Formats: sequence, structure tokens, C-alpha cells
Amino acid sequence: MAAERLFTVARKEFSDHITSRRFVIILALLLVISAIGMHTGIGHYNDRLESYNQQLQQMEESDAMVKVVGPYPGWMPEKPSIMLVFNAMMSYMTTLGGVLAIAIGFDLVSKEKETRSLKSLLSHPVYRDEIINGKALGGIGALGFAMVLALAISLAMLLVFSIVPTLDEFAAILVFGAVSLGFLLAYFAIALTMSTVAKESGNALIYTLVIFFAVTTLLPVLGMMAGDAFAGDRPEPPQTAPMPTPVGRSVTGTASGGGYFTTSVSTKTVVHGGEVEVDPEWQQYEEDVKAYTEKRMLINDVTNLISPQMNYYKVAMAVTNPRIAVMMNSPYSTKPMPEETPGLAEALSQVWMNIAALIVFPSVFFAATYIKFMRMDIR
Repeated sequence: MAAERLFTVARKEFSDHITSRRFVIILALLLVISAIGMHTGIGHYNDRLESYNQQLQQMEESDAMVKVVGPYPGWMPEKPSIMLVFNAMMSYMTTLGGVLAIAIGFDLVSKEKETRSLKSLLSHPVYRDEIINGKALGGIGALGFAMVLALAISLAMLLVFSIVPTLDEFAAILVFGAVSLGFLLAYFAIALTMSTVAKESGNALIYTLVIFFAVTTLLPVLGMMAGDAFAGDRPEPPQTAPMPTPVGRSVTGTASGGGYFTTSVSTKTVVHGGEVEVDPEWQQYEEDVKAYTEKRMLINDVTNLISPQMNYYKVAMAVTNPRIAVMMNSPYSTKPMPEETPGLAEALSQVWMNIAALIVFPSVFFAATYIKFMRMDIR
């Protein structure tokens, strides 16, 4: 495989993508809706920033206000991060971004089959691996071009509203762009594989949309069902009458929509000799509920590793809102929440499995595409 011929094919594919009417229309729609989401996010950020400034002003006016405004002595309000603005972009990227990636890849090879131009292309001094790798690189370049435009518009809007990101925030924005590009590559890889497998572009599009629906909607539901099946029946509470107690514990469970909810299950106590003791039956019940819920969460999380959408959501949340991401990934942690927001590296370390899944998922489909194309009968 010669690099010169490879990049020649990639440049040709990249040029075809960015000049096609289909790509321009979907990209324009993505940019417009993302800009609207950014505008909404900037409004929420300014409101939180105003609240933060008011709290600081109250604390400066009187030291006594610290006890009223803050939850504990020495408390300081947390300054909002501009990364919260990018939360709105996540939902649009999972829908329109996925559609854009599919639109780029579903007919890359099948169109060549239909027009019988693949045979004439191979008659030139170019090899099969250079063709398929060049097509993949051209599509990746087009998606990267779209992501750069989206980030450029986002940064421009921040500057228009006089919001200047710090160096750390700028690095987080770049990481968010890289994660979003990795998510788009997952669906582009699926579309490219189906384009290689199918004989017609229409069938390739249908196959791709079926897989898209399966990994975004059906797979999380199946994960919940698998969690219910393997975790067994939920533990039953003791038959003893509940007794009041100031002691409480938080138990996290799995909601019907695939997320997690928190319920309060208080440790029941009995009075013996004037002393308050923990009821062993209720203590055992809490431990059983915790083990049951952890098993459900584990099975559900393992299943969600196959879904690019769920992986993207967790990693993007770690970038845009590290505090929430740490809480989501450590629901049973007995450590108190840190006063300061966790750093980007700490938050990403909580979702390293999801990052690895975002890399492995498209790699598997790219490898399948390469093998299929190299063995394909072209006549």
C-alpha cells in the first residue's frame, strides 16, 4: 500500500463529501440546531454566574451570612464552568450527528457496485486496500471537518457573549470534540460496513438504520431485562413494624428508563435498656438491597458498553459536568463529595471503560469492512 495513492483516494472522497448536497444540508441543520442549543446553554450559564456573584457579594457584606447562605462553616460557592454550555450539544450530536455519519458512509461502496465503477477503478494502478482505506479516511476527514465547524461556531458564540474559556476549559472543549468525533465514527463505521456487505445502497441504508435503532433504543432495554433476569427477585423487607430513627441510608436503584434513582431506606432501630440499637433484620435487608442493585447496575452497564450512545453520554458528561459524572459512577461511595469540582483527568478515569468501548466499537466494524472488501468478488 503506497501512501501517495492512499491519500489521493482520501482527498477525492473528502472532496466529494463536502461538496455533496446531502452532506451540506445535514451539516447546516446540525450547526443551526447546535447553535440554538448553545444559545440556551449560555443563558443558563449566565443565570448561574449571576447567582454565584450574588452569593459572593452576600458573603463579603457580612461574615455571619456564611452560616445562612452556606451549608457549613467555611463554605464557598462554586463558580459555574462554561462546559455546562456544551450539555445541550450532547443530545443533538446523538441524533443529527449520527444521521450525518450514516449519510456519509451508507453508499460509499454500494454506489460503486451499482454504477459498476469499482471494476474500472481497480483497472488503474491502485490496490484494494488503498481504495477501502482511502474511502474510510475521506469519510473520517469529512466528519472531522463537520466537528471542527461545530466547535468553531460554539467558541465564536462564547466570545460574542463575552465568555472567554480558561486554558483548562479550552482543553476540555477539545476533548469534548474528540469524544464527539469518536461517537460519529462509530455510526460511520457501521454504515461503511453495511455498504460493503449490501449490493444496493437502499439495502445498506436499511441495514444501517436497523443497527442504529438496535444499539440506541433496543440494547438499553435488553440490558435492563438482562439485569432483572440475572439479579433475581428483589429482597423483601422484614415483617417487623418500622420504628422511627434519625439514622438513614441512601440506596441507589435502577429506574425503568435505564437510569438510576435514589430512594431512602432507613435503618430500623429498637430501644433496649435506653439505648438505640440497629435492627439486624433491617440492616441485613439494606445490605441485600445494595447487593441486588449493584448486580443489576453491573449487568446493565456491561450491556451498555456495546451502545455508542450510552458510552458517548457517560464520557461527554464526564467532560462537561465532572461532579455529576463522579456521582453517577460511584453511587455507593461512602466518601463525602469533594468541595471542589473533580478535575478532567479524574472524571475521565471514572469512564475509561466507556472510552475504550468508543475506540473498540468502530475498530471492529472497520476491520470487518476491510476483510469483506479485500475478499469481495468484483466482476
